[in-house]
Amino acid sequence: MSTMRFSCLLILVGMSTAARAADPIQIASPDGAVRVTVALAAGGRPTYAVRYREAELLRPSRLGVQLAGADLSQNLTLQSAGKTEAITDAYDLATDKRAHCRYAANRRVIRFAGAAGPTLSVVFQVSNDGVAFQYLLEGKAKDVQKMTAEKTTFHLPAAAKGWLHPHAKAQTGWAKTQPSYEEYYQMGIAAGTPSTLGQGWSFPALFEAGGHWVLLTEAGMGRTYCGSHLAHAAPDAEYGVAFAQEPERTTPEAALLPEGRLPWRSPWRVVEVGPSLAPLVESTLTTDLSAPAKAQPGAVGQPGKASWSWVLLGDGQTTYDVQRQFIDYAAAMRWDYCLVDALWDKQIGYDKMQELAAYARSKNVGLLAWYNSNGHWNEAPQTPTNVLFDPASRRQEFARLQQMGIKGVKIDFFGGDGQSFMNYYQDLLTDAAQAGLLVNFHGTTIPRGWHRTYPNLMTMEAVRGFEFLTFDQANTDQEPTHCAVLPFTRNAVGPMDFTPMAFSEIRGKQRRTSNAFELALSVLFQSGIQHYAEIPAGMAAQPAYVQDFVRNLPKRWDDVKFLDGYPGQFAVLARQAGGRWYVAGINATDAPKEVVLDLAKLGLSTGTLITDGDTNRSFRTQPVGNSSLRLTLPARGGFVVQPKM
Repeated sequence: MSTMRFSCLLILVGMSTAARAADPIQIASPDGAVRVTVALAAGGRPTYAVRYREAELLRPSRLGVQLAGADLSQNLTLQSAGKTEAITDAYDLATDKRAHCRYAANRRVIRFAGAAGPTLSVVFQVSNDGVAFQYLLEGKAKDVQKMTAEKTTFHLPAAAKGWLHPHAKAQTGWAKTQPSYEEYYQMGIAAGTPSTLGQGWSFPALFEAGGHWVLLTEAGMGRTYCGSHLAHAAPDAEYGVAFAQEPERTTPEAALLPEGRLPWRSPWRVVEVGPSLAPLVESTLTTDLSAPAKAQPGAVGQPGKASWSWVLLGDGQTTYDVQRQFIDYAAAMRWDYCLVDALWDKQIGYDKMQELAAYARSKNVGLLAWYNSNGHWNEAPQTPTNVLFDPASRRQEFARLQQMGIKGVKIDFFGGDGQSFMNYYQDLLTDAAQAGLLVNFHGTTIPRGWHRTYPNLMTMEAVRGFEFLTFDQANTDQEPTHCAVLPFTRNAVGPMDFTPMAFSEIRGKQRRTSNAFELALSVLFQSGIQHYAEIPAGMAAQPAYVQDFVRNLPKRWDDVKFLDGYPGQFAVLARQAGGRWYVAGINATDAPKEVVLDLAKLGLSTGTLITDGDTNRSFRTQPVGNSSLRLTLPARGGFVVQPKM
């Protein structure tokens, strides 16, 4: 439960009139390292800039919005700059990188007015790990306000480099299922480079400038805004905000661009910053800035691990007998769930699914069921489809699943980021909670803090996951570097259903990673429910100590620490559960990589190292102690360190 407290501690005397409009307005983080400067530039254009100590991370960047009836980005006057207030928050989270989250920031509200339309306030909150701001529109108008554009920009230093995800054109790709945030990151490209698909760059967007790091994303998505991303053109490394594309709405009449009644708040624009990658990897800003948990009407399950047949066996194995085997597999591995994927309604049927759910329950395993999000905005043939969009049909279906003993749903193939889709996601979460169902979104947008607001949201895909490795060799070839960028980008902003870890060979493909690399992904990647790609035969072929490691992995994590790494090259993280630290690392390069770990700093007195053996399909193990560990990882290899149990 949130314990947000807005204190009246005066940190900095604010301006109260427009008479001093020429004076820059300052907001600093509690530790003073992060500083924001707000000013009114020529033409009445509000701007902000961000520094980390002496390093300039964002040059003066634009603020403001364009309404259908008023331009609130220029010809503005400063009405007031309120006092700086210290705010704190504390809450628990079961489905992300940290169980007990603490937030402290300095808050300041700066108010502008134009010749017409509502007043525009920019609410800044500056914490030790970044800057967040949102727009607040106020006035007497009772009619719905419509926004045509957001004028926010992020003006990076000219020499900055980016690790950026190309945003896809709506209703392109397989069965018209784009945008689903499933592209490869362009790594280390010059800031300002136009996007490869012509639609801009998705959030989150990672940049390095002069040895400092910046991660851009958005959080606190309500029901009166659309999802956004970075615009295609970014002259002089100044990125604008782009809204959803025309097809990205649930019906032809549904809201696409933001619209709402006054007072009207936008989502938070989030600028995570740090002198290293550690603050970004360890930050919880996306949930810190999101609404507290809503009351859950029905009892829902908890985070955990799951078996899953589809990724290596395909649609044809979604049958009663095969799924029963995967229930047994989950039980033998002491995993919590088994996911029954697409076509279960045709190839198993509702009655036999109820039998499977009862059998799973007898094995202390929960059954999860797949759904197409609807079907009319995509051409994906997989069923069940056309049962979730209509509210009455959805609630009836969810009630039926609850009666059958199903524990959760995986919902796939969404149609974009329009405002109506932002509402549809939240309608699904609300009704699923009413029926006591967990939720996993696939073919989806990115997390924007919803897993705090809706605790039954376990995970979201929004990543080019393991399934792509089974499609063609080009995807298989890119697995190492792709996996090594995700801890610093996509997985840094919320749970990610990559579906990692396969030791088995992929039919018709040559897997480029070692088995130890794959094992490391079980710790390196975070997801509320972690669905493992490996099948029973592949797991049974591994050494007993590897099976035991996977069997005993925690169901959820309490904390995370960045130990070493560089996006796209290598990554080493530590995750804590029950007071014990697990360490995992991967080398994505084609050359050996030396890693040095100070296990004493983690309080890891004794443990077991599992890493590559003589071949990339074998393992070796050795005890480790409370000391420095120097380890040479082979090309595309990996390791884990398990604490003494």
